[in-house]
Amino acid sequence: QVQLVESGGGSVQAGGSLRLSCRVSGRTFSNYPMGWFRQAPGKERESVAGINWAGTITNYSNSVKGRFTISKDNAKKTVYLQMNSLKPEDTAVYYCALSGPFGGATLSQGQYNYWGQGTQVTVSS
Repeated sequence: QVQLVESGGGSVQAGGSLRLSCRVSGRTFSNYPMGWFRQAPGKERESVAGINWAGTITNYSNSVKGRFTISKDNAKKTVYLQMNSLKPEDTAVYYCALSGPFGGATLSQGQYNYWGQGTQVTVSS
């Protein structure tokens, strides 16, 4: 059974930083690309960042490029999202997701098969 468990969300003032973590169980983590997505109140879920299975290629939405960094630690079976220079518009529930084996750093939600339960990030002005 595949499980993805996010942590690290919270409340922060604009300009601050947070690091989200997502631990994966039930899969050979090193073979799978991972992604982060978010959903703000009243809005559709949107892509944030993706990383390929090898951890060598990353991809970001324009709204977070230059501020967020995705990485994966195969030994810990964990994917991270380092978020710097946070803005109030980054407020959302953040979800990690796992795609198919040996895939690329896709931002397409349809390519992801398993999802975590989400963690809330709130940025105040």
